[in-house]
Amino acid sequence: MTSSSELGPLPDPEKLTPSAVAELASAILDEVEVAIVDKREAVALMLLGVIAGGHVLLEDVPGVAKTLAARSLCQATGLSYSRVQFTPDLMPADVTGSSFYDARRSALEFRPGPLFANLVLGDEINRAPPKTQAALLEAMQEHQVTADGTTHLLPRPFVVIATENPIEYEGTYPLPEAQLDRFLLRASIGYPDRAGEQELVRRRAARGREEAGLRPVTDVAGILAMQAAVERIEIAEPVAGYLVDIVRATRVLAGVQVGASPRASVALLQASRARAALAGRDYVLPDDVKAVAEPCLAHRLSLQPEMWLRGVQSSELVRRCLAEVPVPVGYEVADAASGAGAGAGAGGGAGGRAGASG
Repeated sequence: MTSSSELGPLPDPEKLTPSAVAELASAILDEVEVAIVDKREAVALMLLGVIAGGHVLLEDVPGVAKTLAARSLCQATGLSYSRVQFTPDLMPADVTGSSFYDARRSALEFRPGPLFANLVLGDEINRAPPKTQAALLEAMQEHQVTADGTTHLLPRPFVVIATENPIEYEGTYPLPEAQLDRFLLRASIGYPDRAGEQELVRRRAARGREEAGLRPVTDVAGILAMQAAVERIEIAEPVAGYLVDIVRATRVLAGVQVGASPRASVALLQASRARAALAGRDYVLPDDVKAVAEPCLAHRLSLQPEMWLRGVQSSELVRRCLAEVPVPVGYEVADAASGAGAGAGAGGGAGGRAGASG
């Protein structure tokens, strides 16, 4: 495992190369694995969302470490952390903050709410009433909150990792499409395999306490530098066209009522660039687009009622689009060399830049 002291001082944001991003991301994931067993790919997807500057929706059954994964990622990245447990009676001011009268100064003073943190964990977000969801929507999109007519900027970086239980609907308020569209990625943790679960039990027995102590590998400046490095990742015209074709294919796919919007194209671009950076490359390959298409697009599709009755999931339709949209000519070999096994995580093979432009 690589600690923050072993990494040394962080380079200037303008000089943080993709290989340095991949090294730093790998160290972060190593540290998180002290607490989260056998879920490196899922945590890597969360980290991808953070350095892409987006928000992540974790949708999974209770007890699979959704909250622990978000908290551990925050500890390893050195970001400030806040948790909001959403309930039906939660008001917008409980999340954004409110003004109170300071008698000593004879003036109103704003008291920031839990949204004023770098990483905000929104537990069971679908239990929040629509009015509170609307306040969160402004924060997620504009990186600011409005209280008593005054706008307050949120800290940078600002990332919301929200959790949702997909099997319990009583007392919940389904997230509207407009808010789902604000999440860059939707991911799940899933159950560990037998060996992973046994390792989890072994570690807990040996630790002698509930929490695993994690050390920060980087800090706010480091994460901002990683985000800046993502913005410098290049995408060739044929790959950009491939990305757009995948998004447009969701709008004409049988069984889809409303396909992915142009905002989804931009989100897929950012996720693909972040995936390339985590793999140590300064350019995007079609393989990057494929790897993040499902978590980036599936939650943005509205299916026709008959598809729900047949039990068809939106993720299946995204995979169908990936199978139907052809890869640009000249990139097939580069995709094979890029290391598809890298998934969305760090440490994948750098691969080669395609020689043909299609």
